Amino acid sequence: MPVLLAPEQAPSLTNLLASVNTAGLDTFIAGNPQPDPIIQGIGSLQQAGPSEISFLSNPRLKAELDRCKAAVVIVPPEVFEALKDRDLPYGLVKCDQPYLLYALLAQWFDRHRISRLASGVHPTAVVHSSAQLESNVHIGPHCVVEAHARIGAGSRLGPGCVVGEKSVLGRDCLLHARVTIYHGVQIGSRAILHSGSVIGADGFGFAPDPSSQGAWAKIAQLGGVHIGDDVEIGANTTVDRGALDDTVIGNGVKLDNQIMIAHNVHIGDHTAMAACVGVAGSTVIGKRCTIGGASMLSGHITLGDDVHVSGGTAITSNVAQPGRYTGVYPFAEHVQWQKNAAVISQLSQLRRRVRACEKNQD
Repeated sequence: MPVLLAPEQAPSLTNLLASVNTAGLDTFIAGNPQPDPIIQGIGSLQQAGPSEISFLSNPRLKAELDRCKAAVVIVPPEVFEALKDRDLPYGLVKCDQPYLLYALLAQWFDRHRISRLASGVHPTAVVHSSAQLESNVHIGPHCVVEAHARIGAGSRLGPGCVVGEKSVLGRDCLLHARVTIYHGVQIGSRAILHSGSVIGADGFGFAPDPSSQGAWAKIAQLGGVHIGDDVEIGANTTVDRGALDDTVIGNGVKLDNQIMIAHNVHIGDHTAMAACVGVAGSTVIGKRCTIGGASMLSGHITLGDDVHVSGGTAITSNVAQPGRYTGVYPFAEHVQWQKNAAVISQLSQLRRRVRACEKNQD
């Protein structure tokens, strides 16, 4: 990664670590080769330069340290103990969770980058006179903010975004280019929405219409979407509005690219979904769940808290017990699925043995 900050803007290592929330992390700075180096950026072990901080989270990759040119490296305790008495060209930060500390530092550098970007309303943007823009808001080129919408302090809209009538965006949100938020959507603070995401489109609601064979009557989708704080939604992901009540996305939920969340779905806090997941209408997903890529969840079912679904799995009925579930059809508790899969892999041999037994009986 290239150096992010000019030397006069860069913090010392001590100040940098003090600027992020390290609550619950056990960290210790070793003062070699400098007691408090200036840190201009963050980079990988292979690419970080002499003014950057890097990290090692997997001790099996310890050999990469021999070629590292970073100013400081964050390492787990076992690596720190092995290196602390050696004459190293870089300093060490011992941390029990190096990957998490790296994530916090990367957030710090990204916030610094964003804070230096221009704020204000671009001349080509269209903002209704009744819309409320709080302090330090940026509305990019060709954006549209409709009547009675509210944009929280420090939030940024990239080029071509649309915020619909009476929708609310919290503080310090980041909408990349071409995000569309329909009317009556509420999004909490610090949300990140990537390009092409659509929040609040109509759910897929239709009733059979006997006036014409095979016809469908549209059910107007009168609900909204309610999204909590610290949510990230990937590129081209869609979250439909509710038919009557709201579709609800809890705090800290992370949705990857190209995910479909249907109307009236409820997703609990801190659940994460990988790309191409499809969740049918009125499904309830608990807290701290993980849903693997390309998984499908049928409508009107409930997943409890701490349920983990492997990629490509079709969930067609309620899952109450925490655990990992795997399989296209039928799904099963993961350990049971593994046993079944082991049997299936031997079916051809079993078939030959059965045929041999049948011949012997003849």
